[in-house]
Amino acid sequence: MIDFPTVSAVIPTYNSEKVFHKSGIIEEYPDDAPCSSMLILGFLDKTPYHVVVAQCEDHTRIITVYPPEEDKWVDHKIRRKEG
Repeated sequence: MIDFPTVSAVIPTYNSEKVFHKSGIIEEYPDDAPCSSMLILGFLDKTPYHVVVAQCEDHTRIITVYPPEEDKWVDHKIRRKEG
């Protein structure tokens, strides 16, 4: 399982939904429990956000929404290699 950062920014629900609708999958985690999940890159007013979504059998759950840390991502969608 990926250790996602804790971010102090609060993103209102209506904005989270906008980010989610303007998005693309950048990573998938099929072995996550209890449901498989994915990392989605979305934008709100040209600001990038990562959205972690769990796809369960009978529902979809938004786990977290946060701005990606620039020093950890290339173009907000490719993880930088550590080292």
